[in-house]
Amino acid sequence: MHQLRFEHENLTQRICFGSGSARTLLAAEVERLAAERVMLIASAREAERAGSITAGLPIAHRHSEVRMHVPVEAAEHARACAARHDVDALVCIGGGSAIGLAKAVALATGLPIIAVPTTYAGSEATTVWGMTDNGRKTTGVDARVLPRAIVYDAELTLSLPVAMSVASGLNALAHCVDGMWGPRADPIDQALAVEGIRALWIGLPAVAANSRDLAGREHVLYAAYLSAAAFSSAGSGLHHKICHVLGGAYNLPHAQTHAVVLPYVLAYNAPAVPHIQRRIAAALGASDALDGLQRLRRQLDAPKALSDYGFRESDIDEAVAAILPGVPDNNPRQVTAEDLGHVLRAACRGSDPATISQPIESQP
Repeated sequence: MHQLRFEHENLTQRICFGSGSARTLLAAEVERLAAERVMLIASAREAERAGSITAGLPIAHRHSEVRMHVPVEAAEHARACAARHDVDALVCIGGGSAIGLAKAVALATGLPIIAVPTTYAGSEATTVWGMTDNGRKTTGVDARVLPRAIVYDAELTLSLPVAMSVASGLNALAHCVDGMWGPRADPIDQALAVEGIRALWIGLPAVAANSRDLAGREHVLYAAYLSAAAFSSAGSGLHHKICHVLGGAYNLPHAQTHAVVLPYVLAYNAPAVPHIQRRIAAALGASDALDGLQRLRRQLDAPKALSDYGFRESDIDEAVAAILPGVPDNNPRQVTAEDLGHVLRAACRGSDPATISQPIESQP
């Protein structure tokens, strides 16, 4: 008989969820913080919408220098702006890049963050931060970067194109999968992850069929939170170790990279943990996890190959050398350089991920 024994730490965070309510909910959270000089972080593309959502708030500085993977120089500039304008709170509106920049400021200053996500990236619900310097992405975990509050408004995601919604939603699904077997995964993480997968299985096809389907958007946004909460607790597994290197070193788009790599990591790890494979499969309405994921991906016309985003087979050896030291020791299946090379080569080409589950010796 096995005893159930684990440790799980809950994150201290307010979750405010309501379609069409972003402005009201945000104002209440700023008031709750008693903030008087707010720094608004939102890209130029989000400027008009961010201005509407924050109307009436005490904005001391509007910061629009938002870049993918948070380059160190962008973080340093944002920190300098926060100091110059003597801000006492950060409001970030947008996707993972805007939220990541706010985290970079909070990491150095301890300023509280209120996040208003407009994608399904999930960064708003984690203590994970990341910055890129000279093509190398560094990530870490720090309680200071966890937003004090999240304002979820599914109406803000209605303008997100279907292709980006699909990639971002599959990024959330990748959080769920790593939440099932990350280095600190526990039964609570797994329960959140399974429910997140189920909600994505319901919501993503609805969004793909009709980008204005608000109920579908709500399911995916709900899942984005669950997936991120599970991932933040469980920690970065093999999937995220691969994607963090690829994104930082080769400037690949974040969500699309996760969407492409996910089936290959699932195919590699799942045979080693059949009980987890069965839970993922059930959440995807299938008898086999990889089959269920691939059926969903075909339904969504998901991103297929890393080569479509600029990654080349000539980059594989270098990428393997950078990824391998970060692979968790307790990954469900031992990972060798040869294994990683095979996974990356298949992902680069968009090959059938079912071949990944075979022993290396039997690969063609």
